[in-house]
Formats: sequence, C-alpha cells, structure tokens
Amino acid sequence: MTDTTRPGHVPRHRAAVLGSPVAHSLSPVLHRAAYRAMDLTQWTYDLFDVDEAALPSFVEGLGAEWAGLSLTMPLKRAVIPLLDEVSETAAAVEAVNTLVFTEDGRRVGDNTDIPGMVAALREHGVEQVDSAAILGAGATASSALAAMSAVCAGEVVVYVRSADRAAEMRRWGERLDVDVRTADWADAAEALRAPLVIATTPAGTTDALATAVPGRPATLFDVLYHPWPTELAARWSMFGGAVVSGLDLLVHQAALQVERMTGRAPAPVDAMRKAGEHALASRE
Repeated sequence: MTDTTRPGHVPRHRAAVLGSPVAHSLSPVLHRAAYRAMDLTQWTYDLFDVDEAALPSFVEGLGAEWAGLSLTMPLKRAVIPLLDEVSETAAAVEAVNTLVFTEDGRRVGDNTDIPGMVAALREHGVEQVDSAAILGAGATASSALAAMSAVCAGEVVVYVRSADRAAEMRRWGERLDVDVRTADWADAAEALRAPLVIATTPAGTTDALATAVPGRPATLFDVLYHPWPTELAARWSMFGGAVVSGLDLLVHQAALQVERMTGRAPAPVDAMRKAGEHALASRE
C-alpha cells in the first residue's frame, strides 16, 4: 500500500458504486468482503444513487481520499467525457464500469466486465471454443462479443429480435474483429447446440427456451444472478451441462476493480463469492 506516510498526503481509502437505480447492487457486499479478507481495515465502500445529470458534479466534488468508483447503468457511457484516460478495453465497447483516481489526481476509466467474463469462463474450464452463440443484443451482448475475441476462434451467432439490432451487432463484430452472424430470435432454440451459449437478456426472456435444451449441452453462461437459477440454467444443469452464472461474472469483475483501486493483488475471489451467495440467499 502507498497510503500512509509522506507529509500532506491524504490516504486514498474510499470507493463506491454509482448508478440509478442502484439499491439492488451487490458491489458493496463484494468489495467489503474483499477488504475484510485483505485486512484493509481503513477502506470503505459505499453506494450512491446518481443519474447522468448528477454525475459530473458528484465526481467533481470527491476529495483526495477517493480511490475509485464502480459504475453501473446508466453511467457507463456518460462518465467517459469526465475522464483523462480510457483503457483500450473500455474504449472498444464505449463503456466504463471502473473509474480509478491516480495519486496525481488523474481519472482513468476501465472496463472489468470483459476480462471478468473471460476469467469466469476460464474458471469453469472454458479456455477456447470453435464457435459460440449470444442470446440478446443489448449492452451486455457487446461486452460478450468483446470477450469472445479472446475465447472464440470461429463464428459467433447473435440471436436478435429486430433488423436494427442485427445491424448493430454486426457493426460491433467488425469493430471488435469478431466473426459475427446474426439470426432471428424465433430460431433461438438452435443456439442451444453451440459449444458456448451466452444469455444476455432480461429475466424471463429465455424461459421458453428451457424445453429446447439438448440432451448433452455444452456450456451456458447466463449473466443473470437473481432470481437464480433461471429456468434455462436449471434445465441446462439437469441435462449435465456446465453453467456459468451472473454471480461468477460479478465476482470476477469486482475482484479486478478491487485490485485496480487498492493496488493489491490478488483479490480474494472465494471470499467475495461466499459473501455474494450469502447476500443473495438472504434476498430469497
């Protein structure tokens, strides 16, 4: 740590998650669990409901004790004009979920969702696949496409509901250098036979697909975590397929945030996951 010694130096030991709405966020649970496990007794992690209009004044008002911010919707793109530097990962998808304040006062934006996805997959033994399917075409789908640049050697088929969304996903594929083909949502059952299926849609959207799970499914990455399991994930597990959950993603992206904000590594992934599981069980 470099927090404590020289005269006039204000230790950086504060962090928080911002968004609107944000009360449901698990980030405080995960980050605080990391601080406890790492014996960072002076560190605090808070939660603030901040919308796009209020974001500039909130950031400007932060003191030298602040180390970083986690950003959720709708702030991942709105924060970019406020930054001094944006990582290549964040710039690739035009989304920043991590703001780190450097010791010299610069604001650096990063995206830990993408490497968090890759880490969650690798934790479950998925290093590389020949092809993949993505269900949905929202912001999480673009992050999933970026993750596929490190995981998928071949074609990624994205199942969408509209021609506009299809065109947008093909543009993202070109930008991220991922071989993207789009297909109609009506044919989404075909996606379930892919070596890797990533479900990025809101709760309930994939429920109707549960009955179409094949007899020997491969790997499903369902980015939802509450309620859990989804009908699709439950059926997938019943048929012996591997399932990566949204909590796995949350934990790995938060672990990377902890490391960037505190300067300490590795973050305690197991302790963070246990804290997240306990919090979700309490919500149930």
